[in-house]
Amino acid sequence: MASVLMVASEGLPFVKTGGLADVIGSLPGALADQGNEVKVVLPLYRKIAEKYMNDLYFCCEYTVSINYHEVPVRIWSTMVGPVAFFFVQHQGYFERDSLYGYDDDGERFAYFQKAVIEMFNQLNYWPNIVHCHDWQTAMIPCMVRETHDHDDRYRRLKFVLTLHNMAYQGNFGPEMLDSCLGLPWYLLDNGNVRYDGGISFLKSGILYSDKVTTVSPTYAQEILTPQFGEHLEMVLNMRKYDLWGIVNGIDLSVWNPATDPAIPHHYNKVNLKANKAKDKADLQRELGLEVNPNVMLVGVVSRLTWQKGFYLLMEQLSALAAAPIQLAILGSGEAKIEDAFRNMENEHKGKVCFYRGYNEDLAHRIYAGSDLFLMPSLFEPCGISQLCSMRYGTLPLVRETGGLKDTVTPYNEYDKSGNGFSFSSYNANELMHTLYYAADVYYNRKADWETLQTNAMNTDVSWAKSAATYNQLYNELVNR
Repeated sequence: MASVLMVASEGLPFVKTGGLADVIGSLPGALADQGNEVKVVLPLYRKIAEKYMNDLYFCCEYTVSINYHEVPVRIWSTMVGPVAFFFVQHQGYFERDSLYGYDDDGERFAYFQKAVIEMFNQLNYWPNIVHCHDWQTAMIPCMVRETHDHDDRYRRLKFVLTLHNMAYQGNFGPEMLDSCLGLPWYLLDNGNVRYDGGISFLKSGILYSDKVTTVSPTYAQEILTPQFGEHLEMVLNMRKYDLWGIVNGIDLSVWNPATDPAIPHHYNKVNLKANKAKDKADLQRELGLEVNPNVMLVGVVSRLTWQKGFYLLMEQLSALAAAPIQLAILGSGEAKIEDAFRNMENEHKGKVCFYRGYNEDLAHRIYAGSDLFLMPSLFEPCGISQLCSMRYGTLPLVRETGGLKDTVTPYNEYDKSGNGFSFSSYNANELMHTLYYAADVYYNRKADWETLQTNAMNTDVSWAKSAATYNQLYNELVNR
């Protein structure tokens, strides 16, 4: 078994903007359950400081060089079950309103990564594996290899980089190479970090890590192609024999219809039919939808962006409004998509509800109270929502891409297998055809629908199998 440090830019239970936080909130515990020593390090954002500062323990203080100045670092820690969490504190860089989206993001996360590298020395903590997540941590392998190779302690570190979404790469101007990262200019000349006239954190991580993983087997193959590789497909093909696709899981203690405190009526496979109907009725009341047990309620919990496939829905708003369904949408994102759903709700009160923003408890109630869950993504590295919906006996309707293809098996009307519905082409007509097909099963083949619900709830969406695969990966590196 291995000693592992997870380095990430967000993680539950402390802070979340996307699926990365769910992974960091549950994968370390699953790895610890299998005998590994797992620690996590995150930036100390304002949201964390405001809520948790009194529970944190001071570890140490030191400085790192950023923009040719020595900048102070303070490290704090706490325990979450068997997992130790470290936090890198710098009020100017991290105690802001949002986690990302600032002009100095490159400098902020260069500082974070430098702070983590020096943290090993300051705490005399030397894990077997440093597991980096996404561009915000992807320069760590490069910086260690290029600037600490004289130190045996650093030379023994093994690096894993997980790609959660290739669309976000951390591309910045070349001046950062020396000023913030402290790296030699020849890395720009030889191409190791160069990208489009500047530097790429993600490209560097792909080249310098010992192993590269992504969050589903299908996405691991997709990113080797120009369609999904986001201009890094050639770099990924250089590392394809070290590229692993390991599907995500979810925390079964959080996502559990039998105990979930956010839903009014608890259920399992035995009393699914009776109590899920009660949750549906309560959700309809809460959202101002017509309380009707017989209409198919379709749920959406998502960022409303081009990636998530909502342009397909915008092509079919009239057909969607005319379909024999109710629609409950929770999310925020592009103004064009938000406006379309807001107008749709105004024109179809009682049939459509659009809740702009995010509400964690309401998300749980939508998973529990909906009959069908819609995820028509253009691309989806793994996806968490389809796993949550299946856990609650809500059948996902997805496009066959990335982790959606790996986790959702389409309904087979002949042998009654499957745990949801899917379509292959990124095409609005194919989406609507599949939606009407699902509606036909819901209204006219009740026994089949109930079988699919049972199949969905029987689907293993835990971290156990994935954690075992990570163990295999870690062991390969440790035993080299």
